[in-house]
Amino acid sequence: MALFGSSSATAEASSPSTSQEIKASLIRQVQEEAAMSNARSLIGKVNEHCFDACVPTPGSSLTAKESTCLSQCMEKYIGFWNASSRAYIARVSKESKSLGGADLSGVSL
Repeated sequence: MALFGSSSATAEASSPSTSQEIKASLIRQVQEEAAMSNARSLIGKVNEHCFDACVPTPGSSLTAKESTCLSQCMEKYIGFWNASSRAYIARVSKESKSLGGADLSGVSL
């Protein structure tokens, strides 16, 4: 039987067979779900902060000034997000290594 109750024959044929493969598959799935959650959070925060800051009175279209403001705000917000994510991953990886855990340097948030 495949992971999470899938019972199709093709899923069974391609399902992980060893405990390590199952563990690796679950870890990948959790990482992918965390990445999607982080992306949704980023988009929500960008929308919340940048739209509020750049579009004081919403209308049917954006002015050139509003569009420029939104672009610059999004670039800055995403840049800060990436920098903080890299710093967080580096710190977690360093602490994990000092405790004898796995290397997380390839993880993306």
